[in-house]
Amino acid sequence: MNFFIQKIIFVALHFKYDQARRRFVEWAQNEIAVVPDFHKRILFSDEAHFWLNGYVNKQNCRIWSEANLQVYVETPLHPEKLTVWCALWGGGIIGPYFFKNDEGHNVTVNGDQYRAKITNTFIPELNNHDVQELWFKQDGATCHTARATIDLLKDTFGDRLISRFGPVNWPPRSCDLTPLDYFQWSYVNSLIYADKPQTLDHLEDNVRRVIADIRPQMLEKVIENWTSRLDYIRAAVAVLCQKSYLKCNATRLSFE
Repeated sequence: MNFFIQKIIFVALHFKYDQARRRFVEWAQNEIAVVPDFHKRILFSDEAHFWLNGYVNKQNCRIWSEANLQVYVETPLHPEKLTVWCALWGGGIIGPYFFKNDEGHNVTVNGDQYRAKITNTFIPELNNHDVQELWFKQDGATCHTARATIDLLKDTFGDRLISRFGPVNWPPRSCDLTPLDYFQWSYVNSLIYADKPQTLDHLEDNVRRVIADIRPQMLEKVIENWTSRLDYIRAAVAVLCQKSYLKCNATRLSFE
């Protein structure tokens, strides 16, 4: 007998987040109306963690049986992992970059490490492109939004910076508008464990190979999908705002 389960996760968005997303979507669509290939000029950046043991969130893992088997699944307290950074845009993928200390050991990201990676690796790679035509997007992680980081990015991109505390505000909780989140990281994760890597070096090689093999045609579809997501989010937020307005009015009228 087979058992199947699907766990549905609901993400609640506060009204203020809906408003921030609406403002960003309207701004982006206005830019596209003026410059039709605007969405192809945005460097979408992000980090991801890949665990050597293929770590899966225990909240999304279920073991089914007709009897209580008292099953235990042992996992390391601090499993080994890689922290990877990429920038994806209509012209390709810049990276992957791996965060390591001076001894070559993998580390998580802090502000100093992030700025060093931007200065020493990312910006030099932009020399092959017309930076004046490009925008840079990052999310609201603390290491991204320190004043020193924002100033560093503005030195290169000026007002063409999409970020929390940047000239154009990036709305929180908007991974559905980041191509690396809605495509690349899950795509990479689905392939890098196929040969069961036993070392971080092996896992790193797999990450590099899979990202290098992403075809330009696939990237083009991913970027074009971004504009469709703008349409969908604008419509969805409009409905949510209307419901919130009606609810507020109903509450107010009930006290009159």
